[in-house]
Amino acid sequence: MAHIGTLFIISSPSGAGKSSLIRALLERPSADGKLQVSVSHTTRAMRPGEADGVHYHFVDKEQFRSLIDRGAFYEWAEVFGNYYGTSREWIDEQLAKGIDILLDIDWQGARQIREQSPSAKSIFILPPSREELERRLNARQQDSAEVIKGRMDKAVSEMSHYNEYDYLLVNDTFDHALNQLSAIIEAERANTGKQAIRFQDLLSGLLAE
Repeated sequence: MAHIGTLFIISSPSGAGKSSLIRALLERPSADGKLQVSVSHTTRAMRPGEADGVHYHFVDKEQFRSLIDRGAFYEWAEVFGNYYGTSREWIDEQLAKGIDILLDIDWQGARQIREQSPSAKSIFILPPSREELERRLNARQQDSAEVIKGRMDKAVSEMSHYNEYDYLLVNDTFDHALNQLSAIIEAERANTGKQAIRFQDLLSGLLAE
């Protein structure tokens, strides 16, 4: 079945505001049930306040390895002894229903996704400056100075891959960045190929001799 939804890959360094932008985007009326966030599989333990199928699909390592063997993931990785993966079947099912999917993932995972799904659109979100990024990380009051330094070093490495993405946003003014993100979604929804599938009956009627 032809996909009429779009897979949007969204990446950014920690502290650039990606999660806040995604939450705000989903709350907009334009989301209208046709925009969802991909829920990854993981073998890590569920944390307080988390729900299976909402924050992650929680599975054990044996189940995860079985899914790997079946080719069930677009991409997967082992991080600190736990596995994380993006479900191919779930994403393909949603896209076939005309639902657009937001995939929050780093540049390495994004590269894997693009290799398998060239039609995916990728968006990289930058902070307005290094100073502002560091200020935002400190404002969370969650990490030590050493951890924040490590996050800043990692951020520089991540940001060097910005040119692998289709779209580049700077989250300086939140509302402006949100409007830009929304505009990208709407523009891709108006893609001629996708609209031709959605409105094939209308087009047949309009072009009938």
